[in-house]
Amino acid sequence: MATVLYITAHPLDHQDSYSLSVGKEFINEYREANPTDEVLHLDLYQVIIPQIDADVFSGWRKLSSGTDFNQLSTEEKAKVSRLGELVDQFVAADKYVFINPMWNFSFPSVMKAYIDSICVAGKTFKYVQDVGPVGLLGDKKAVHIQAAGNFYSQGGPFADFEIGHRHLTMIMKFFGVPSFEGIFIEGVAVTPDQAPSIKEKAIQQARELARKF
Repeated sequence: MATVLYITAHPLDHQDSYSLSVGKEFINEYREANPTDEVLHLDLYQVIIPQIDADVFSGWRKLSSGTDFNQLSTEEKAKVSRLGELVDQFVAADKYVFINPMWNFSFPSVMKAYIDSICVAGKTFKYVQDVGPVGLLGDKKAVHIQAAGNFYSQGGPFADFEIGHRHLTMIMKFFGVPSFEGIFIEGVAVTPDQAPSIKEKAIQQARELARKF
């Protein structure tokens, strides 16, 4: 049995979101194809994701110097422990599904905060002398579903503007994840008359990928 971490970064529900509606179809198809697998939904707008702030750095510094966890301040303990929970949950999963809209050429800020929480040495990567960082998640796989008003993934004049999927691609490589695919719902704003067909095409792609994910 595999565990799928279904990570969504959208403040609305699937009726009002192209990315979430396609993601829902992906998960439904996946569940049908893999009825014994566990799917955990992590809604980044509904969970606590501590910022990497002064309390976190202070807590980490104290722990690395040998200070007992119980000697940390209340704020340090809460933030450091929550960050630990997030990365442990991520590492424990076998597969990842990232869902988000494109905002200002990237993903919503909650996704960046989440990525920061799971980039942890010794958990998702390690440093090797004379080599540099080496990913520790070589047995995982991931897919990214992203909706955008214009066209970005097929080349053209706006391709270089897209940094959300490219960011996640680099993070997955950083972690050593060998399989990372993208499904893009694009052009729904600049070609609104084609939006239903664009969405339907993405749904079909999502269902096909889910069956072999």
